[in-house]
Amino acid sequence: MADLRSDFVGIRSPNPFWLASAPPTDKEYNVRRAFQAGWGGVVWKTLGLDGPPVVNVNGPRYGVIHGADRRVLGLNNIELITDRPLQVNLDEIKSVKRDYPDRALVISLMVPCDEESWKSILARIEDTGADGVELNFGCPHGMAERGMGSAVGQVPEYIEMVTRWVKQHSRMPCIVKLTPNITDVRKPAEAAKRGGADAVSLINTVNSITSVDLDLFAPQPTIDGKGSHGGYCGPAVKPIALNMVAEIARNPETRGLPISGIGGVTTWRDAAEFLALGAGNVQVCTAAMTYGFKVVQEMISGLRDYLDAREMALSDLIGRAVPNVTDWQYLNLDYITKAVIDQDKCISCGRCYAACEDTSHQAIAIDPGRVFRVKEEECVACNLCVDVCPVEDCITMRELAPGEVDARTGQVAGGQRNWTQHPNNPMVTAAE
Repeated sequence: MADLRSDFVGIRSPNPFWLASAPPTDKEYNVRRAFQAGWGGVVWKTLGLDGPPVVNVNGPRYGVIHGADRRVLGLNNIELITDRPLQVNLDEIKSVKRDYPDRALVISLMVPCDEESWKSILARIEDTGADGVELNFGCPHGMAERGMGSAVGQVPEYIEMVTRWVKQHSRMPCIVKLTPNITDVRKPAEAAKRGGADAVSLINTVNSITSVDLDLFAPQPTIDGKGSHGGYCGPAVKPIALNMVAEIARNPETRGLPISGIGGVTTWRDAAEFLALGAGNVQVCTAAMTYGFKVVQEMISGLRDYLDAREMALSDLIGRAVPNVTDWQYLNLDYITKAVIDQDKCISCGRCYAACEDTSHQAIAIDPGRVFRVKEEECVACNLCVDVCPVEDCITMRELAPGEVDARTGQVAGGQRNWTQHPNNPMVTAAE
């Protein structure tokens, strides 16, 4: 069987599946249960300095976006960092690490943006035996409004400065957790690297309001008639997370910087996609909150079966897709496809026709007997019909063979691929 053991910036774990810093990692009881279920590592919920107590709302903390079948697509969370005393957390971390020495245990930290505060907490953290620290530069609510979290993560100069403090005052590996609430995620990643970060993790939650109560006219979750923006996570943010991970993995300034992928990991396939785009491991939250800790067992078995079927090692998967991520202007415009409908699988629902006729290129015809047919002379291969079809593999895309003529444009398929200026689009150029 494929060996799933992971070594992420010197932090070893039996598999690459970690629980992210969040409510599921708030206390010893939860973390022990997680390790018993099979999680390879845990990032302990964000700790702060002793001082004025953190007070969470005593009411609903989550908003939700459901799919048609009540499947949770996204959660909006307005919970703050831990509201438990720092020393209680530190004692529990030390106890858990003593009993689970083979599991990764990283501590998420968020303190005011001054060197003495970081120096003070790091000295206490090291005594726990934890494997590393994750700097929470991503929280978009509550703590950000106190000058921490994403208020720091949106300023590359602050990221570099704090990261340098942490590396100066600690021997532990330092992971910098990045906010997605920024125009270009490469800039904070570059700053973290300049500051000496051993790795980055991303994405943290997306600033959001999930819904409005149309009786109370207040955002949900609603606390005494009022609501607030929160952090959005879950399967719905996965496309955003994948893109940002890929941007850092292929950026010349950050290429090779280890990445811990976060954002909507629900299945082994989600995890494999993050790994293929350059993540060295993945962190999970919403899936555990939705399905319980044992969801990791399906992730482990699924990833292992995938690697075994392809005779690949875990290291072979990491970054495998990065060379195939490019910018639009480098795509091959001589690659031509056409939609094909399998009449044996078609259930005549008409979704492809409605989508194409109303919103695309009017490339699907209805023949007598409610038979749907692709009009190749109109098809631009946009793939919309494939995406809306409810029957798997009923509609597929056929690549035109080299020399075959596109019935719509007259273009010959399979032309020269190493072009510098495409004859049908002189504004687009590409390198050899």
